[in-house]
Amino acid sequence: MASKEKREQIFASYPIPKAVAALAVPSVLSSIVNVIYNMADTYFVSLMKDTNATAAVSLTMPVFLFFVAFGNIFGVGGSAYISRSMGEGNHYKVKKISSFAIFSSIFSGVLLLALILAFINPMIKLLGATNAAVTEYSYGYLKYIALGGPAIVVSITAGNLLRGEGAAKESMTGMMLGTVINIILDPIMILVLKMGVGGAALATVIGNVASVVYYAVYLMRGRSILSCNPSRFTFKEGIARNVIPIGIPAALNNILMSVSNIIMNNLMKGYGEAAVASLGIAMKVNMLIVFLQMGIGIGVQPLIGYSFGAKNMKRLKQTMKFTMACTLTIGITLTVVYYIFSTQIINLFNGENDPLVTEYGVKILRGLMIAGPFIGIMFTCNFAFQGMGKSLPSMVLSLGRQGLIFFPLALIMDKLFAFNGIVYAQPVADLVCIVLGLIMFAIIDSKLKKNPLYYPDRANIK
Repeated sequence: MASKEKREQIFASYPIPKAVAALAVPSVLSSIVNVIYNMADTYFVSLMKDTNATAAVSLTMPVFLFFVAFGNIFGVGGSAYISRSMGEGNHYKVKKISSFAIFSSIFSGVLLLALILAFINPMIKLLGATNAAVTEYSYGYLKYIALGGPAIVVSITAGNLLRGEGAAKESMTGMMLGTVINIILDPIMILVLKMGVGGAALATVIGNVASVVYYAVYLMRGRSILSCNPSRFTFKEGIARNVIPIGIPAALNNILMSVSNIIMNNLMKGYGEAAVASLGIAMKVNMLIVFLQMGIGIGVQPLIGYSFGAKNMKRLKQTMKFTMACTLTIGITLTVVYYIFSTQIINLFNGENDPLVTEYGVKILRGLMIAGPFIGIMFTCNFAFQGMGKSLPSMVLSLGRQGLIFFPLALIMDKLFAFNGIVYAQPVADLVCIVLGLIMFAIIDSKLKKNPLYYPDRANIK
């Protein structure tokens, strides 16, 4: 296990490629395992050979993303503030930040649990359930996810906080532990115990509980500068003010992902259950590219935050350039593979071998891949904004990608181009946000160049 001093050396003195590898590789591996879990979840449900069950998993995914969103409010926001505080040399504040984030996530998880159980039936209808079978499957999934909600929120928060202090391997270990348990339990719960879609949800909950236990043991062993001591919890000293505004854009990304899924599910309803099922399959398969590139951005965020806190803009910009080059390479490679093998990939999750699911799924997957090579550039910009404490540009990207830009595009393109319009709305929104992210970073950098603290070599330039 890396010492506190070694973790800080990664931020301060490691060569950029080595520092990015040390921080991003564990995050990327976590993302890969997470994607494998999501694919495995869909795969084992597909073995039930019931399109209604596959559709229910797709429909209820937005609710799970709401728990992820609240975990990100305190996890991403807390992680960014922790890395900046470490760059400033303020380790005492780090303990208060982590305590605030952990206990706020517990409260949020309990609140979501109560709300979902209270409104579960109208919620299933809102999600787009089209018949009694889908409604029944959705209910079985949501009741377990709600009960395990606090564990889901806390595990996401804690994993992000560990990354914020540079403990990327430990963060990865906790997440992978939960995910591997989840994958092992999926076939047992779904097929052996005949729990169906509800079994998939229960496996998810048990996996997250295991992650929480791992993180709690790590924090209590005293090898971290983080704290889960309730006596350090406080809203004061700028803690809430610096955590929540940065965490909200990350949370909005998940919430809007949920809302956009709901919108796309409802738009796809007009084309039948096969279209809804194929949308869910294609989007989960596409998660490999999205989560891989997002994982790289998440991994380097603490390095960017530390560099910004230390007023080292040269290291910050070098980190961003190297990260963008990595995401571009990965994006191009996977896009080519997906285009060549799109039919085989979709059919892997097409349990009933429904030809309509294959036809729709291939079209959707190839459409989503248009932005595949470049989307990592947007994630790098967004996580850089979060690491720098720039909540407004981060908010703009989060609202735009799956909200203010995506929503009108989806509705307009549906009217103009029907099925194809729904498919291409997301990649078009992604491409717009990539350009927007680069422009906003250039504006921020130009303003910082006037500040001698960030650009000391320009202090004497008139």
